[in-house]
Amino acid sequence: MDEKSEDLPEHDLFVTEFPKKNFGIVDYLQGRVHFALLDQMKLMHTSGMTKMEIKEKIISSVTEIIDNFDPQKESKSS
Repeated sequence: MDEKSEDLPEHDLFVTEFPKKNFGIVDYLQGRVHFALLDQMKLMHTSGMTKMEIKEKIISSVTEIIDNFDPQKESKSS
C-alpha cells in the first residue's frame, strides 16, 4: 500500500508504534513514553514551536503529572 503523506490522516503522520515483542513491561512502557514524546515534539515543531518552547511545554507537562501522582491513591483505585 503506497500512500502519499498528504493522503494520511493527521494522526498517522505523528504516531510511532513501539514494538511489543521481546521487551519487559518496564522497557515497553518506557519505550512508549519515549516514542510518544518524540511524536509530540514532531507535531509541535511542525506547528511552528521553537525547540525551547517545546522543551518548556513538555517539562511543564511532565512536572505536573509527577506532582499530581499519588501512589497511595493509585493503589486504592486498582
